[in-house]
Amino acid sequence: MIDSITSTVHEKIKMDKNNYKYDCELLTNNEDDLQSEEFEETPLYAAVLTYISYAILCLFGWLRDFLRQSNIETKRGAIDPNASLGFVPLYQSYESFYTRNMYTRVRDIFNRPIASVPGPQFELTERLSDDYNWTYRFTGKTIRAINLGSYNYLGFAEKTGPCATESMNAIKSFGIATCSTSSETGTQRYQIELEQLLATFLGVESCIAFGMGFATNALNIPVIASKGDLILSDELNHISLILGMRLSGASSQTFAHNDMNDLEKKLRAAIVQGHPRTNRPWKKIIIVVEGVYSMEGSICRLPQLIELKKKYKAYLYMDEAHSIGAMGKHGRGIVDYFNMDTKDVDILMGTFTKSFGSAGGYIAGKKSLIDHIRINSHANNYATSMSAPIVQQIISSLHLLSGPEGKKRIYQLADNTRYFRQKLVDMGFIIYGNKNSPVVPMLLYMPARVTRFNREMLRRGIAVVTVGFPATKLLEARVRFCLSAAHTRQMLDAALKAIDEVGTDISIRYSTRHEHRRLRDISSEK
Repeated sequence: MIDSITSTVHEKIKMDKNNYKYDCELLTNNEDDLQSEEFEETPLYAAVLTYISYAILCLFGWLRDFLRQSNIETKRGAIDPNASLGFVPLYQSYESFYTRNMYTRVRDIFNRPIASVPGPQFELTERLSDDYNWTYRFTGKTIRAINLGSYNYLGFAEKTGPCATESMNAIKSFGIATCSTSSETGTQRYQIELEQLLATFLGVESCIAFGMGFATNALNIPVIASKGDLILSDELNHISLILGMRLSGASSQTFAHNDMNDLEKKLRAAIVQGHPRTNRPWKKIIIVVEGVYSMEGSICRLPQLIELKKKYKAYLYMDEAHSIGAMGKHGRGIVDYFNMDTKDVDILMGTFTKSFGSAGGYIAGKKSLIDHIRINSHANNYATSMSAPIVQQIISSLHLLSGPEGKKRIYQLADNTRYFRQKLVDMGFIIYGNKNSPVVPMLLYMPARVTRFNREMLRRGIAVVTVGFPATKLLEARVRFCLSAAHTRQMLDAALKAIDEVGTDISIRYSTRHEHRRLRDISSEK
């Protein structure tokens, strides 16, 4: 009993020290420190070997396609029945070629089904293939692994605790579904409570919530932009933003990722030259960015963005899907992280699928903007409104986030992020992004190493997400670690040990800026 009390006191003292350290760093860091990011160039030898790897894969793919056409090898993939009837093929040839000959070879590292809550540790459903990943069979067993792939930033993805209990109680009171849209009879009191609570939390006039995060961008950008408008979009923006721009009918241009000089050039040209065909002024110009970029781990340069949007009288739309809850001293996202005024960001968008452990998305801003969206949005008028347990999970998370428990989780996530990132850098791996971002991309480059890394990590009890072409550029295949406040130091050390071992076995320490060292050597120096 005494040992248990002593251990609890030590943990509390440790947490207080971490909180104090985090407070001091946030208060004393200047703007350059908050925006400090690293994007090391691809080593020449890694680039050459990557191109050769894809060339070899293509050569073998063409050979196998020839064998299939000659009926020497059995065709296993789906065959378009209309092609033989003279119709235009439903699929482009190279897309199907890539799927058939490259993706299928490594399909076992993608789309893995899970059999538990996606917490810091979870159960993966074991599956085997007897025909080289064309089909799978389930063994009935599960694999216990540390979860470094889910967006459970604050650890609210739980099956026990106040959030889970209150969500289950909401089912007893309101059932599962509303069976109607918000514009008809689907607006329950819990949705009104959520929108009011979220507006207060973000420090804005009003807010509107939707049942799907992707649709929040894709179906609401067309409500605020249309033909005659210009959208300036960061080149690494999420596909939901890109789809929304296309559906809007507005003209769009991209600017180099986080390059404020390039953005200013395009803003100046847009104002001076107007529409390229008519030379008439644009009706309005909207700058679209993300708070934390989900594949790069970088953070938008909000102070400069606000300065430019004020200078050129443009509007600013910021997607905080990966930053709300996870960034800032109070978990209020990038505006909080840079200690800016929310009134300077015209449209704040975010999702509930990550830090809140739920589903859906929101748009926040001035009341006049939200009223316009509420009336004109297809996502609001044609989609079933959010169900009670989903909304209650968000409400409960927001209540916790606004109190001591929320502050503890925010600080723990920040501490885990810095610890994990620094260890990887010290070991000589190429790491992308901001030092405070819980999204941690580590470059792997060659397709064979992407596959090997994923399989070897799972063999050591660590589940990771690896991403390659076409989801990334050909030369930027990577593993993307997502950190959580629920990860303990022991879990992170176990993951780092596995990364160290696999990194040595398959030679993925590519950095030319940092010395290549083993984890045990780094630990012995402390």
